[in-house]
Amino acid sequence: MVISEATHRNTVEFEVRGEYALFTDVLTRSGAEKCSYMIPTYEALKGVLQSAYMKPTLTWVLDNVRVMNPIYTIRKGMRPINYGGGNDLAYYTYLKDVRYQVRAHFEWNENHPELAADRCENKHHNVAKRMIERGGRRDIFLGTRECGADIKPCVFGEGEGYYDHSGNISYNLMYYAMIYADQAEKDEDRGQMTVCFWNPTMKNGVINLIRPSECTVKRHIKKMPIKYFGNEIGNFIGLEEFEGGEFL
Repeated sequence: MVISEATHRNTVEFEVRGEYALFTDVLTRSGAEKCSYMIPTYEALKGVLQSAYMKPTLTWVLDNVRVMNPIYTIRKGMRPINYGGGNDLAYYTYLKDVRYQVRAHFEWNENHPELAADRCENKHHNVAKRMIERGGRRDIFLGTRECGADIKPCVFGEGEGYYDHSGNISYNLMYYAMIYADQAEKDEDRGQMTVCFWNPTMKNGVINLIRPSECTVKRHIKKMPIKYFGNEIGNFIGLEEFEGGEFL
């Protein structure tokens, strides 16, 4: 199997694995019994990377994900919170024994010009790699909080994957990512919370990801203002900017 080379100098490559994962199908989210997609969503993988290292100065862009283990599901009886009182029993469908290789890079978040002074590529790249080596700054999980996971550096494409010679596998329309107001790239998405959907195709175990803004199926959920850091453009320097406990 031929794996393309990284095309960005601030690329990070990591492996994330866990005993269970639940990338909830939106059609089951509103009901009592949740069911996972067969592959991870862009938003879930971005959440993994942000748990390792996140700064509002930059935006993580995921490039590729490689499915390493066979896709198995398991049903587990759960007791969801019943705010009306009493006990409920629901069955959740999880993915079992998952392992993914991920390649990503970062770009400057142009929606935060007040953080321009913090745009040091080498600094953020090196810190991000160190945080991945140390297992992340925050807890890593796959889809939901109960699905804990581990993260470590890897070389994307190394090792044998279960689907390396499986050809093309296409999936139906699924939830992809959320575009928040401070991450909007197109004028049509500015000032909005936007949900994105797509039809993924896995080729020999690798899914080439697209930018959320490139999804052709999008819906604006609600209006969302951008919260800025500090009072001066390009001169955010520290906690003193948060006097009063609120953003600008």
